[in-house]
Amino acid sequence: MPNDLPRLGLYVHWPFCVAKCPYCDFNSHVRAAIDQPDWRAAYLQALETEAARLDRQGATRKLASIFFGGGTPSLMEPATTAAIIAAAERLFGFEGGIEITLEANPNSAEAARFAGFRSAGVNRVSLGVQAFDDASLKFLGRAHDAAEARAAIETALKNFPRMSFDLIYARPDQTLADWRRELDLALAYGTSHLSLYQLTIEKGTPFFAAYKRGEFVLPNEDHAAALFEMTQARLGAAGLAAYEISNHARPGEESRHNLIYWRSDDYIGIGPGAHGRLTFGGQTFATLRKHKPEDWLAQLGKDGLGIMEETAVSPRERLSEMLMMGLRLTEPIPRARFLRIAGQEPEQALDQRRLQRLIDGGFLTLDTQGLASTGEGRQRLNAVLGELLT
Repeated sequence: MPNDLPRLGLYVHWPFCVAKCPYCDFNSHVRAAIDQPDWRAAYLQALETEAARLDRQGATRKLASIFFGGGTPSLMEPATTAAIIAAAERLFGFEGGIEITLEANPNSAEAARFAGFRSAGVNRVSLGVQAFDDASLKFLGRAHDAAEARAAIETALKNFPRMSFDLIYARPDQTLADWRRELDLALAYGTSHLSLYQLTIEKGTPFFAAYKRGEFVLPNEDHAAALFEMTQARLGAAGLAAYEISNHARPGEESRHNLIYWRSDDYIGIGPGAHGRLTFGGQTFATLRKHKPEDWLAQLGKDGLGIMEETAVSPRERLSEMLMMGLRLTEPIPRARFLRIAGQEPEQALDQRRLQRLIDGGFLTLDTQGLASTGEGRQRLNAVLGELLT
């Protein structure tokens, strides 16, 4: 790897959805029509320009992962996916065993395209199942029903060597018994990775306004904690231990692309609203692309990148990002990463009194391996970070 630069991932943001889910605050848009050839050309142009820029800086390296996110990337034509993957391999090269993930929604039309995505080079799919009962799916605003979700999982298992699916818990009126049954159904498929997210209410979403109006009630803090603890115990007993707050996997089956983020490595982000972190010349830069699809395309025509802003990330900001991302994992933040990012060991980089209070309280551990959050710490990570970073 040139100059001991961090590993490199590629995130491709496809901004389009069939409908906007009421809980979603991602950069996603509904359009009556999508000009696939134009969008394909735009992504290829962005890749070419980014590769040339990194090459000028002596910072080009092989890709460890590619992630097609959104939006709903399974609305992309497989030919577009294939063209992006081929261009990425030509421009950057691939590390051995590269992971190429595509997010998909489990409606029947998209599931039927899975063979095309596999032929395009996708070797891992992540399905947005979210629930296994029709009432919950309707509440969540999903376009599929429970039968389609089950059929999509089975189709994905036949087409991809690795797959994962998402479920959302702590839904209104959800009991421990309800969630246990849903977890048992999820585990019965034998997948090697599951992402299990607690329902949160984000500002600017339809759910935020409905929640404020009292149209539904979420489980209280104690019940939500009990759901979380049962999730950890049930999946741990099944061999899918949590390696991150919301993500569970068999050993070796962790999401390699998400580990790029959580381990403070570099990633290129292309497409509307995509973020990136790139290191060259001894400095890390944060990139942000134009959010609205039409604005991104227009900016791309001007600079070949579609960038809204690019800023140098200060050492203090890098330290904060490393802690916010790295403490989500069960593995420690290695001392070598502290030295790479902060230039200091954790004992010097962090306020000692605050750090010791969190260790004494059972929220963090610090040893020769590095700094890690405990189970208690991950469950209360926002409070832990608030104390550590104040």
